[in-house]
Amino acid sequence: MKSIGRFRLYCRCLILLAAACVSILAGSTGNAQSLIPEPSSSGNNEPHAISVTSELVILPVNVTDPKGNFVSGLAENNFHIFEEKRPQKLAVFQREDAPVSVGLIVDHSGSMELKLPNVIAAVSAFAHSGNPDDEMFIVDFNDKVVIEPLNGEPFTNNSEELGKAIGAVSAQGRTALYDAVGRGLDHLRLSHLQRKALVVISDGGDNASQSNRSEILALARQSQVMIYSIALEDEFTKEQDPKFLRQLSEVTGGAAFVPGSQQAVVDSSQQIAKDLREQYVLGFVPEKIGNGNSFRKVQVTVSTPEKGKFRVRTRSGYSIAPETAAATVVEQKEVPASFNRGPERSKASLR
Repeated sequence: MKSIGRFRLYCRCLILLAAACVSILAGSTGNAQSLIPEPSSSGNNEPHAISVTSELVILPVNVTDPKGNFVSGLAENNFHIFEEKRPQKLAVFQREDAPVSVGLIVDHSGSMELKLPNVIAAVSAFAHSGNPDDEMFIVDFNDKVVIEPLNGEPFTNNSEELGKAIGAVSAQGRTALYDAVGRGLDHLRLSHLQRKALVVISDGGDNASQSNRSEILALARQSQVMIYSIALEDEFTKEQDPKFLRQLSEVTGGAAFVPGSQQAVVDSSQQIAKDLREQYVLGFVPEKIGNGNSFRKVQVTVSTPEKGKFRVRTRSGYSIAPETAAATVVEQKEVPASFNRGPERSKASLR
């Protein structure tokens, strides 16, 4: 945890340094704008989250060789970031196994009744494969979306507690998958950790959400959350949609799995946990924000003297919500007691 604190302090120092440089330029040209907004003068002392807005985009990156093995030992100068084909200066570089905040989005609709053993196996395998400092939570859904209570806390690292929470729910009702993903993204706002992910375990179908497909894909793009998916298909369910799960994973830099047996489900869960361990974390400050509704394509390449052929996986890009027009690092002053209340729409700001 100390390494995370140092990393966050490092990021803030970089942001303040960038702001100072821009301020100096503004003094000579009169055209530059400060990266750091003016402090609020509202005087409100209620215990809500304190948000520090900056133009920092974080990219978790997986690098593998032609055999699919993680490529370790890469240095900062091996990575190159491009936004809309324009090279960007690396502002953050991290390669240690840092803790991650993970939400398990678990389908308990009627169509999953025969697949429940696989669902429980997936959750158990993932929970036992992570970093002991990870923090996790479970979003159960059918036609209703519920964040499972974890002894009054928003997160836990107790795998047994997660197993009990998932095993106590039966399969019934319709499917509100889109709303469940939205709740998961929103709940991750309570996390202090820099790295965040969702693992969606479902057949991909939806017939009960208030949100629609395009809205949730937009929320996913506007977040800095990696989304992994385990699609549990069968030959009987008509409303399966593994394509949606693949889309969620592709746009956020995660990975999609379609296991055909319970052992394959366990293997997929363990692979996701391993994937989260084997990452580089890069960050850059965009040159211009421009239109807040625009989606900006991002590409990361790796070059080494050996000129090996590496596969680089990260999110396809990012977009910025109009009301914030910036990436936001949220520091929680006090965790709200009502974290498990009914569905609330995410503000869709970069985090």
